[in-house]
Amino acid sequence: MKLTKKTHACVRLEKDGRTLVIDPGTFTEEDAAIGAEAILVTHEHPDHFNEERLRAGLEADPAAEIWTLKSVAEKISAAFPGRVHTVGHGDTFTAAGFDVQVHGELHAVIHPDIPRITNVGYLIDGGTVFHPGDALTVPDQPVETLMLPVMAPWNKIAEVIEYVREVKPARAYDIHDALLTDLARPIYDNQIGALGGTEHLRLAPGASAQV
Repeated sequence: MKLTKKTHACVRLEKDGRTLVIDPGTFTEEDAAIGAEAILVTHEHPDHFNEERLRAGLEADPAAEIWTLKSVAEKISAAFPGRVHTVGHGDTFTAAGFDVQVHGELHAVIHPDIPRITNVGYLIDGGTVFHPGDALTVPDQPVETLMLPVMAPWNKIAEVIEYVREVKPARAYDIHDALLTDLARPIYDNQIGALGGTEHLRLAPGASAQV
């Protein structure tokens, strides 16, 4: 499977000539969803869900479909009847040839005064890749490649490190990093790499790796 990092929380997965994209949000390139047969969205926050990005992907390919939770589906399903599928924790489905399992229910706590919204993570092909969205969800099965949200208003590096330790992936690639400055990156790289207990990796936007 080819994994391509897009800006911030978006990743593009390619296998057997087919393409799946997760979380093409506002910080992500305008064409992030174009060429995808399947688009998965973890939750409604704009850095993960951008309606223009989704529309571009669906309009470019009349067969393209979206899988997401109810709060996002309600915003876009009327424009693309029959092409937007609502999912929740425990669901399984096949999208663009990828087997997908849905894990998690709620966004991480930003502040106790801010109501929590729904959030789901997607486990791809039996654990080959896991994208948790904005939560530190631990799937109930082994994960080979963890997409790791390294910097957000809702986390701190100690929590990120403990999350890696709990999931125990074979490797962890950074996502949710658009707000992380170049000055901070070496600090995060060193601490997560030294303390996480697994191979910690980072891809520049547009770069790819085989997983």
